[in-house]
Amino acid sequence: MGLLIAFEGCEGCGKSTQVKRLWSHLRRLGVPVTITREPGGTQLGNRIRTLLKRRGDLEISPLAELFLFLSARQQLCTKVLRDGKEQGLVVCDRYAHSSVAYQGYGRGLAPAMIERLNAIATEGHLPDLVVLLDIPPEVGLIRKGGPNGDHFEGESLAFHERVRGGYLKMAQDDPDRWLVVDAELPPKEVERIIWEKVSPLIEGISGAAP
Repeated sequence: MGLLIAFEGCEGCGKSTQVKRLWSHLRRLGVPVTITREPGGTQLGNRIRTLLKRRGDLEISPLAELFLFLSARQQLCTKVLRDGKEQGLVVCDRYAHSSVAYQGYGRGLAPAMIERLNAIATEGHLPDLVVLLDIPPEVGLIRKGGPNGDHFEGESLAFHERVRGGYLKMAQDDPDRWLVVDAELPPKEVERIIWEKVSPLIEGISGAAP
């Protein structure tokens, strides 16, 4: 069985960039790797992503929002993660902890309830490593160009601060699983720190270069 690595963080933290850089490292070493994202990675997930990316005048309650993400997550686990882990390594741009951070700490739903629902949706596919790219929300939103029509980027600074606080608490509570990286560091330095953590983990994966 392979590994699952999830990248998490607030808006503008640089997750997508670092996922691509990690993918490049792994491919050069011949590691079988699947790159995916949440919500997305499947036809259902992509449709849910499109819905949530368009803020518009559509009102979605926090609980309804949570179930949209859970639906996309369950489909991802069924269609992508299971096979990807059997073949080697899966790197996911956001995963289950995003719901705890955004719908839990951000929206005010009970984190314990979200964790129980995540356990059902993920069928036990927990990340072996969670990379948290930590950045002050005001800095990340500036990187993104300020508030826009995105479902989350347009939320208040207080909302994003709660999300960040949730991420940091989860990392503090499970330090063996989480790697917290200062996302204000130069991208190459962030890349180096992540690779130092990941490289020992892939030694047992079939296909990895010695």
